[in-house]
Amino acid sequence: MSLLPHHDGSALYVPEQEPALGDVVDVFVRVPAGADVRQVHVRTTGDGEPRFTEAVVDRTDGGDVWWRVPVEARNPVSNYRFLLTGGRGHRWLNAAGIVPHDVPDNGDFKLVTYAPPPAWARDAVIYQIFPDRFARSAAAEGRELPDWAIPCDWDTPVIGRGPETPYQFYGGDLDGITGRLDHLDRLGVNTVYLTPIFPARSNHRYDASSFDTVDPLLGGNAALARLADAVRARGWRLLGDITSNHTGDAHEWFTRAASDVSAPERELYYFDEVTGDYESWNGVKSLPKLNWGSAELRRRFATAEDSLLRRWLRPPYGLDGWRVDVANMTGRRGADAYTHEVAALLRRVVAETRADGLLLAEHGHDHTGDLDRDGWHGTMNYVGFTDPVWSWLRHGDDPVPNFLGTPGGVPRRDADAVLATMNAYRSLVSWRSYTHSWQLLGSHDSARIRTVVGDAARQEVAAGLLATMPGTPVIFAGDELGLTGTNGEGSRTPMPWHRPETWDAATFASYRALVALRRAEPALRHGGLRWLHHDADTLVFLREAPTGSVLVLARRAPGAPVRLVGLPAGENVHGGAPALRPDADGAVTLPADGPTFQAWRLP
Repeated sequence: MSLLPHHDGSALYVPEQEPALGDVVDVFVRVPAGADVRQVHVRTTGDGEPRFTEAVVDRTDGGDVWWRVPVEARNPVSNYRFLLTGGRGHRWLNAAGIVPHDVPDNGDFKLVTYAPPPAWARDAVIYQIFPDRFARSAAAEGRELPDWAIPCDWDTPVIGRGPETPYQFYGGDLDGITGRLDHLDRLGVNTVYLTPIFPARSNHRYDASSFDTVDPLLGGNAALARLADAVRARGWRLLGDITSNHTGDAHEWFTRAASDVSAPERELYYFDEVTGDYESWNGVKSLPKLNWGSAELRRRFATAEDSLLRRWLRPPYGLDGWRVDVANMTGRRGADAYTHEVAALLRRVVAETRADGLLLAEHGHDHTGDLDRDGWHGTMNYVGFTDPVWSWLRHGDDPVPNFLGTPGGVPRRDADAVLATMNAYRSLVSWRSYTHSWQLLGSHDSARIRTVVGDAARQEVAAGLLATMPGTPVIFAGDELGLTGTNGEGSRTPMPWHRPETWDAATFASYRALVALRRAEPALRHGGLRWLHHDADTLVFLREAPTGSVLVLARRAPGAPVRLVGLPAGENVHGGAPALRPDADGAVTLPADGPTFQAWRLP
């Protein structure tokens, strides 16, 4: 274990996690015994001007020296970093780590004074459901299908790419989900996230034709109310999915706009008044882009008393929040740059409608410039978690296209590159935004984790990281059964309820145990993150909280034993390895077998 000073913004180092503007809060730096640190200063940039304050020694605990220094939350987002002085000169400690040279402010730690995300979100374990493929109720059999639908039996293979892909219709509905909540209960999740449920002309429903009603093919408004009641009865949460960047070309707003140049809906979109052409998502003409420069759009979408954003958050549906599709493109088009305005507007409306509502943004790439702005509570952390985990655990020679579309498919990378990627993105947002972002191993927009990693052992390592790293874990329905798929559309596999013999029972047991571990250990939900060791095939870290810590070992392959000095004895709580017992030199030795995922509870 390297003797490096540490601070991460968690409650162990910043006891006041919800400062108000103008508050002065104590922050702490932990300096291990033997580290070359004689003096500590904090550097803040209140109102844009750097200032230094000298820290004092608060206490010594187990040989570690804890330095304390006050920091004023002078601005809504207040940067701070530490200047460490020792016999070898000055070093900076910022959110990216310790460096011996000057670095820009964007990697500093951050105090955020905006209203915090809802408290329940930090304890959530989310289960993502693609409604058409999850479960059918008896009522689904009698529904008349629209002209676009290609009816499929539950065992019909999914077409992962081609003209039929968005039109394969399996008939899953909301009452079908309600009837299968016992499965989610056995798994241990406590939050259900539904991809879109509004009428559309596709099976994915991201091309909404209305926001005023639930798709009758899903059972309509009454079915959503029944599902919401059933979810609430279990003490769980229910999240919806909204498209703020576009509608479908069959949406009533767009059909009016396209048919009448004087229609009030015309300003809701981007039309070329000469050619009549219109802007759409990535040139897909069935997804016309919304123009957030329109006050009328803002009213209809958000601020009106009966807006779509408010309506579904209220009884009898009472959604607990929204995942916002294509949040990265919302409000962006050429010179138009409304994204941060829109995010703040939607957050204000959600909070007005229900104080504990969540607003979570989809980003498929760099999200760091869009967080910590009183808008999105967090993001889908594809680039800072999914992609590096995939590249570390990638197995086999068959090509698996990257979910971001990068040419060449998923690369293979060792742990140093994985950590560099994770730290690069983590360091550019506040601890609050990082821990309220969704960590996921895959979704309806990506390959399945089993296909990426190749086998159950490596999938357990991936699921272990999902359950034990900071952030909100999201499980895509079917991953817990070992389902496969090479791309997003191909991964939208119907749940094999009628073929339980095809389930990977060991994988389900691993997911169930890991979810239970996360929910049982406060450090895994609220603790900090301290990396202790890595080599090409190994990651070792601590999740630390005032109530105790959890030590995590993840290996993708066998290797040399890892010897760590200065850790106490610990009880194994996942993976079946022996308890940790320090030897005569005060060192503990972690197992060398692999692939393996192990966790120990430390006092």
